[in-house]
Amino acid sequence: MKLKQYLHSQLAITFFPIFLGLFFITSVVFLVKIASLTSIITLDFFELFTLFSYVIPQILFYTMPISFFLSLVITLAKLASEYELTVITSFGLNPVNILKIFAPITLLLSVMLLVVSVGLIPKTKFLTKQFLDKKKKEANFNIKPSEFGQKFGDWLIYINGKDDRVYDEVKLFKTEKGKDQFIVSETAVLDNDKGALSFKLNDGKAFIIDEKEFNQIDFKSMYINDSISDSKIGIFTDSYEYWKENIEKKIDIDDLTFYILTSLFPFVSLFLVITFGYFNPRYEKNRAVFYSLISIVLYYVLIKSIGDRILLHALYTIPILWLSGTYILYSKTIKKEY
Repeated sequence: MKLKQYLHSQLAITFFPIFLGLFFITSVVFLVKIASLTSIITLDFFELFTLFSYVIPQILFYTMPISFFLSLVITLAKLASEYELTVITSFGLNPVNILKIFAPITLLLSVMLLVVSVGLIPKTKFLTKQFLDKKKKEANFNIKPSEFGQKFGDWLIYINGKDDRVYDEVKLFKTEKGKDQFIVSETAVLDNDKGALSFKLNDGKAFIIDEKEFNQIDFKSMYINDSISDSKIGIFTDSYEYWKENIEKKIDIDDLTFYILTSLFPFVSLFLVITFGYFNPRYEKNRAVFYSLISIVLYYVLIKSIGDRILLHALYTIPILWLSGTYILYSKTIKKEY
């Protein structure tokens, strides 16, 4: 029990600096991308924070597997370089026993990554698109007082004054199917309901004119919906329905396989941890980090090159190939020595 606690404490000491460093670097990259949106739309500090909160699951997904795998390897390599693994092995704990100590926490991490990638990321991406769609519509609707030729959807619009989203002495005009429609209103309020813009006109008159009739309607309030841009972001119910629909339509299946296989990376790479982490400091150099980085690149190239071709079949093909290959490597190296 004390050995298990000691190994976990050594892992924590190594993991958090690596993870926080990668998290910070990745966060800066995403923040720069978010800040670049200010050239298109206006964002205040709260809105910037909202957008950043939507990308946190993506940051965790991209940094956590690499951080954890590197931390496991570096932890064992550090213990090996200080001859602590030699002492542990002399008490009868072979590499597989060490592996069993780290296996439960690694499996828990992979499950958590699956929840983040398959469950949270699609939802946050949808919320981001919805938020940006809303802000872009607001940016497109920029009516200035006392200027002619401005439009609200299909309507020509003229206003005398403006105070934030409240407009004074509003006049709207359009021609449709041979009928002229003219609306005057004392005030109007712009309403933005999740990206759907509408005008609430107060205390006005509407006139409908054609060759035969002239109709007038007096109203206390009237709503005119916007047709500036049609939203194509669709509807998001939950992650299960999202992926079910995508699989049926064969859309973004490569993303699903990438999410799942990346989430499984720390767990299916446990044999590499002991292969790279175990070495004799008297006769060998510590190349654990170098080998780990090569294996990370190789795994990601594998899931992108093969996963994008065989799609859902990659969910069992790649883990079997990776586990088999890493076990053979372990058997031909560390297993013989320890």
